[in-house]
Amino acid sequence: MTENYPGAAGSGEPEHSPEYSSQPSQNVQPGSSASTGGQAGSGYSGAGGSFYQYPSSGGYGSYPPPSGSSLPPISPGQQTTQTAPRRRGRAAVVAGVAALALVVGGAAGGLGGYLASGGGGGSSGVSALDQAVPNSSSSSSTPASGTVQSVAAAVLPAVVEVSVQYRTNQGLGGDTGSGIVISSDGDILTNNHVISDAAANRGQIQVIFQSGKTVNATVVGRDPSADVAVIKAQNTSGLTVAQLGNSDGLQVGQEVVAIGAPFGLSGTVTSGIVSALHRPTSAGDSSSSNSQDTVMDAIQTDAAINPGNSGGPLVNMQGQVIGINSAIYSNSSSDSGQSGNVGIGFAIPINQARRLAQDIVTTGHSTQTYLGVSVQDSVSSAAGGASNQDPNYQSELEEAGLTNGALVQSVVSGGPADKAGMKAGQVVVKTVSDGVTRLITSANGLVAAVRAVAPGDQMTFTLSDGTSITVTLSGQTVNP
Repeated sequence: MTENYPGAAGSGEPEHSPEYSSQPSQNVQPGSSASTGGQAGSGYSGAGGSFYQYPSSGGYGSYPPPSGSSLPPISPGQQTTQTAPRRRGRAAVVAGVAALALVVGGAAGGLGGYLASGGGGGSSGVSALDQAVPNSSSSSSTPASGTVQSVAAAVLPAVVEVSVQYRTNQGLGGDTGSGIVISSDGDILTNNHVISDAAANRGQIQVIFQSGKTVNATVVGRDPSADVAVIKAQNTSGLTVAQLGNSDGLQVGQEVVAIGAPFGLSGTVTSGIVSALHRPTSAGDSSSSNSQDTVMDAIQTDAAINPGNSGGPLVNMQGQVIGINSAIYSNSSSDSGQSGNVGIGFAIPINQARRLAQDIVTTGHSTQTYLGVSVQDSVSSAAGGASNQDPNYQSELEEAGLTNGALVQSVVSGGPADKAGMKAGQVVVKTVSDGVTRLITSANGLVAAVRAVAPGDQMTFTLSDGTSITVTLSGQTVNP
């Protein structure tokens, strides 16, 4: 867990070992670890073959890109579709309207049935078709406070669809996701993986508001390690701004609402609960093979999240944004090339996203929390005390409960951990910061815990021998 973010200041192109460091791109959760490993089809997570997938929708299939696209047309014979528009299989956007088949049943009983009914379509019974149509106001009255309906009414105007187009060697590509309006003049918070291909390939980014208005947008800044980005909608003013909540106060079982544009269906509202907190989950758009580069301290929810929801808000019942929907669980045994909701979705806590977004808006880049160590899973004696294993095998051990902490492989000289006296070979089993205690059972757990707090915060690390070390964490600039 060497704390060198992808493209972090002074790090150039960081090299990544199978293990990772506690750099500014990881967050940990007590007990469990979720590995998204990037886009669809990547990031194996333990026995049974689980994956995590970005819920951003990708690809235009056979239909043309959005109107107003400034990208040049594709010449005859040039590839125009991508089955996996994202490098690791982001699901394709719905390219058309599903056909509906109307099935008309046969006349049961033939002529006998006709005669029994009196020879016509009339009926002597009570018919619902004869009822008066209710006044429309009775079905659209002001919703009660604290209902899904009231939350949707309050939050929808501050949620947008984000559409990107870009050209690669394989042809024209595209993705769609969601975003949250955070300033009246057009700042929009979204996931880095929604816009990263457009940013890397000088593509076009467009924002579609709930009114249907479409405008171009530019990148203000982005943090691949945290999967956070801020874009700027051009020539806009007077926008409805989302109300940001406090993710530190969340409770398991609390009701939440997810809003976004799954499969390009903008303004979609779903609801559920907070299923778990502090899930160490890898989600992002890192080109590194090291999944620790993008570990976040995720909120788990069963609110339906699908491809295209990426970057949209997870909201409490007061209409406050408490997370950014970023990843979904997908079973690797599925035969479908396009995965959807299975009741396990993950969101970046808004307190972490807010801090990084403020950095980006103010300076154009973010600052990730930095510990200065490289870590890997500590494996229990029940697994033979194995070390330096393949990351997939490590994930299987962790899921089986055979990892018991974060083993410090190396300590960066002069870094925060080194100054506090942390040594290679020590095993971290618990952290405490800002009154939050986390049990650490894996390397990802430690990474997530560190990234969940801010530079300058103090964190106490309990070691497997019962001793503890308090470290004042520092920050490291992320330059994608």
